Amino acid sequence: MTTRALVAASAKPIVLSLLLTGESYGYQLLQRVRIVSGGSLNWSSAMLYPVLHRLEKEGLIRSEWKPSEEGRMRKYYLLTDLGRKEFVAEKEQWFGVHDALKKFWARAEALGSPK
Repeated sequence: MTTRALVAASAKPIVLSLLLTGESYGYQLLQRVRIVSGGSLNWSSAMLYPVLHRLEKEGLIRSEWKPSEEGRMRKYYLLTDLGRKEFVAEKEQWFGVHDALKKFWARAEALGSPK
């Protein structure tokens, strides 16, 4: 189970990476998070929509209303050029943290800490 703090910290790069492949609407994003994570992340709409609104306010994504296949209006989210640049920056930062953690854990294991 992933902690709330880790989920909150990782929400931005996850949403940006999902929108990198094209537009998506909220429920579709929730499904994709669950599928891509293999079920280890199961976000709620109460968690997702504030993230989407914040990213839109920051200019990283934009939204537009379009009719769904059933004819109902749906809000689709798209990555902006700024959002693509931010995706690259986020990816670099997360890989940096990942690499640092691997070093700390390897050191701890070498010193005999529990695995």
